[in-house]
Order: sequence, then C-alpha cells, then structure tokens
Amino acid sequence: MPASPSTARAINDRLALRLLQNEGPLTAGQLKQLTGLSRPTVADLVERLTAAGLIELAGETGEQRRGPNAKLYAIVAGRAQLAALDVRTEGVAVLVSDLVGRVLAEASVPIGGDLGTGPAVEQAVTLVERTAKEAGADRLHTVGIGAPGLIDPVSGELHDSSGLPEWHRRLVAGLQERFPRARVSVENETNLAALAEQREGVARDRDTFVLLWLGHGTGAAVVLDGALRRGASGGTGEIGFLPVPGTGGLPSATDCEGGFHSLAGSAAITALAYEHGLAALPATPATPDEPMAAALVREAVRRYGAGETGETGEVGEAGEAGGPADRFLDVLADRIALGAASVVAVLDPGCVVLGGEVGQAGGPELAVRVGERLRRTAPLPTEVRPSGLGGGAVLRGALLTARESAQEELFGVRRP
Repeated sequence: MPASPSTARAINDRLALRLLQNEGPLTAGQLKQLTGLSRPTVADLVERLTAAGLIELAGETGEQRRGPNAKLYAIVAGRAQLAALDVRTEGVAVLVSDLVGRVLAEASVPIGGDLGTGPAVEQAVTLVERTAKEAGADRLHTVGIGAPGLIDPVSGELHDSSGLPEWHRRLVAGLQERFPRARVSVENETNLAALAEQREGVARDRDTFVLLWLGHGTGAAVVLDGALRRGASGGTGEIGFLPVPGTGGLPSATDCEGGFHSLAGSAAITALAYEHGLAALPATPATPDEPMAAALVREAVRRYGAGETGETGEVGEAGEAGGPADRFLDVLADRIALGAASVVAVLDPGCVVLGGEVGQAGGPELAVRVGERLRRTAPLPTEVRPSGLGGGAVLRGALLTARESAQEELFGVRRP
C-alpha cells in the first residue's frame, strides 16, 4: 500500500535532514540529486523545514552562481547546545558545542583524590555550568560523558568499582539535578575513543577494528561490522585484566595488577624507560593531563629518529640503532604486542589502532614495531595504525554521541 501524503513528507524530511547532518550545507539542487526527489518536492520540503526552524539559509555556493539554485541550506546550529565530558580518575575536561558540533567553549579542572565525593561532584558540575555560560548556552539539551569503568548496557549506568572514585558515579546524578531538562548519558571512555577514530580518525575506512587504549591505564574497544560491541555486562575490552607472561603474577577480579595493565599502563612504561636509562630525557607532558609515559615515548621516538637521520650532536647513543631509545621502543612494542596478539587471535579484526596518549605519542614508529611482532606471533593478517586523535578522542566521541542523540530527538533522524 502506498504511503499517505503525510507519511511521504515525513520520510522525505528525514532523508533531507540526514543528508544535511552528514554532508553539511547543501543547495536545493544537491538535495534533489542526492535524494532522487523531484524539484517541486525538494522545494516544498525546504520551505517546510525552514518554516519549522530546523534548517536555515547558510549562504551561497559562490559568486559565479547567484540566484535560487545557489542558496545553501544547513541545520540550524543554535537550536540546541550540547556538552561533552571526559571524566578521568583525577579530573574532568568539558566542551560545549552547538548542534552541528562547532565547539563554543572548553575547559578542564583537576580533582584531587582527597577532596571528598560531594565537593568533587560540585567542582565538576560547576565547571560544566561555567563553560556553558561562557559558550552562551542558556540551557543544555544533551550531555555526553566518557568515563572509565563498566557501563551497564541495559541501564546505561556506571557499575560500582573499587578502582574508581565514588564521585564518578555521583556525577551523572549531580549533572541531572543541575540541568533537569538535559538528556545525560554515560559511555565507557575507550568505546567513545573508538567511535571518534571511526568517524573522524584513522579508522574511517574500517567497519571492523580494535582500538587498544594506552594512556594512564589500558583498555580496548571492539567494533565489528560497523557496530560497537559492549558485551553482556558492558565489559568488552577490559584488556588490563588479561593474564600475560612477564608480570610475575596474575590479576584478580578486583585488581588488574598482574595483567596486561602491569606491562602497558603509564606507570609500567615510565618504569621501563628508566630501566633503559631514559630518565634523563627532557620529556615534558604536552598537557597537564597527559601521562608521563606518553612524553617519554614521544621523546624516545624523536631521539631515535634524529639518530637515524644523522643528527648526532646532543642525541648521542639515545638516537642510535641499538641505543637506549631503540631498545626501549623494542621492549615496549613487545609488551603491547602481547596484549594485541590475544585480541587478534580471538576476534580477527584486521586492524588494531594504538589509541590514547601513548599510542599517539608512539606514532608510526611504534605502530610499525608492534605490527612486525604481530606478524610473527598472530596467524591472522593485521594492520597496526597509530591514533590520529590520542587522548582527545574521548571528548570527540562524547560530543559525537551527544550530537547524534540530540539530532535524533529534534529531527527524528538516526545516523545510518
């Protein structure tokens, strides 16, 4: 049975909004070409969506094409404001954007472990309020949060965990109380990083891949056939608990010490650098939140690369093949490959992204070394890529989920 006129209009409107959501500003002619609709039908939907305050005139395509056919239409960016949060163990970063993802303001604040749950929540919520005010956002429509730990796939709530501060779990309720009209959601930080790498980073051409998070801690996110896999309890990718050789012990149900975390967490990498005589490297974190391990890895890569190109001088042995920087990167690659090989053997993702601050700091040099080791230890062909977004991927992923949630509610369109 053919669709009624009202149903057909709703379908056409959603199709046009989805295109504007994914492609950005378009002319009526481009909408006609991309939708396959007739010129009168496109003209009607443009008029209808404009009158409803969903799209607006955003300019013209160029000086050579003046007139009605050159007018560009775009989603009304100011229809809603969004907030994205990256909640770390000892701090929070937040950004506020408009509906098309344009960042209006951002800020961060450290939160000490001895502050107490109530004051910590208040400090984080106040940061969001202040950033929203700076962005000119009267009220927030959607708040997306990235946090460490397990997220219940049914309730969407952060599981209790002895390894996380109590204020993490109280933060969602605190934000909901301060912004009662906002939709507040929380997702595992590594999952959000994978989403960001898939949409905006190095995995844009991959439907199936694993993101191996290397930052203060370790984690993994699994994307299979274009879909993020969370597991029965939300624990897919808790690779820090993976038993591996070389740790001198085994992890427990409540403590990842003795697991992969003991080889590839920030503290373990920092200790490894010191063991290889790299304590004297002038490694300075790029941001206050960056792990020292990332700064050491970045400096080791720089020193080794400088030695390869013959820029000796100050570099000395640290930049030579077989020197301290080279040996450090080799052992680090050995450690990372241990965890990655287990994931590859079970999931066959075809691609592993070295994410987080350490993965980004290691860049192609570390990725090549890990890839070489995987080819020797894993039976399945796997490409290893360095992160394009690093630690910033969590905020980008939180913003993407907040944006899509808001657009779905306001426009009735879901990302295909």
